[in-house]
Amino acid sequence: MNNHTQEKSWFARNWGWAVPVGGCLTLIVLFFVFLGSLIFGVNELISESTPSQEALAKVNEDEYVITILGQPIETDGIMSGSISYTNGIGSADMSIPVKGPKGEARLFVVGSKRNDQWSYTEMYIIIDKTDEQIDLLGYEQQEYNN
Repeated sequence: MNNHTQEKSWFARNWGWAVPVGGCLTLIVLFFVFLGSLIFGVNELISESTPSQEALAKVNEDEYVITILGQPIETDGIMSGSISYTNGIGSADMSIPVKGPKGEARLFVVGSKRNDQWSYTEMYIIIDKTDEQIDLLGYEQQEYNN
């Protein structure tokens, strides 16, 4: 007589809790993948925008900022704010973390686009260590406001 009882597989014994838990974990992982790609996409859009590029160029040309942060100064982390373009008209209000070999700061840019030309009402940097605010527009800002 051959009395072999076949034991059920792990999945057959535990399917009642394994399926719901596995499904929930899959949904959570998919949510975080979606959220990560959304954040990366927005960050990429802001970093490649003209206002961001022009502000970063101004930071790298400002001797006082270079003295404080060192060179090169580059973006560092997740950017925030908004940028929009519609029919040749646009607006930007963004905050960009930057760093150099000597320190870190946050770059702020506010501007608008008319006739394919960007003009800025605010462009300044705040140094993390000292909270010092450095205006990057100088005389350009006064000319824009008059």
